[in-house]
Amino acid sequence: MAVPEPTPSLESRESLLADRRGEMDLLIPEDVYLTSGVHIGTQQKSASMRKFIHKVRYDGLYVLDLKETDHRIRLAARFLSRFPPEKILVVSQRQYGQKPVRVFARNVGAITFSERFVPGSLTNPELKEYVEPKVLIVTDPATDMQALSEALNVGIPVVGFCDVNNETRNVDLVIPANNKGRASLALLYWLLTRELLKEQGKLTAEKPFTLTVEDFQVAL
Repeated sequence: MAVPEPTPSLESRESLLADRRGEMDLLIPEDVYLTSGVHIGTQQKSASMRKFIHKVRYDGLYVLDLKETDHRIRLAARFLSRFPPEKILVVSQRQYGQKPVRVFARNVGAITFSERFVPGSLTNPELKEYVEPKVLIVTDPATDMQALSEALNVGIPVVGFCDVNNETRNVDLVIPANNKGRASLALLYWLLTRELLKEQGKLTAEKPFTLTVEDFQVAL
């Protein structure tokens, strides 16, 4: 997507994928990813998500490539760090995503909506909910379709957690992951928060990252 100045432009998909993937180990132990179910997709797949699939399980569920998920969380953090935090909008219509996005927004300085995304929030200046972000993060391109559509309308880039069944044609930076599970969404936003704070230079020996995954998880 061509993004007008002064918004930083997102690198081409080719250059993103040419980044130093595999230059280091996973951000967290693989078993932590596995326990949270970040890799477990649905039984339906979209054509655009096929390249992120690692295998198909015995029960027909598609399994995502954790290395790709890990790699793209790094890329997303690096990309998001180019924007003023208060110009990052993060949304989730999914119940299990609402607490994670609030904790993410509070800790990195981003903006979010306490309940639901009000139609026109990006396009109608007369609404009290009107905001002018420079980048949008969606928890699920399907359930967050209204916010995604308005982001396209105003010409800002979109970062999105995308499950196996998601269409990704309007998402500029795809993070392949289970975007429906309670434990998965908590871990994903915990990790994105940590990595973005690192990129922003806000974590130091004197000020370490003290949040836990449980801080992001919706109580049952």
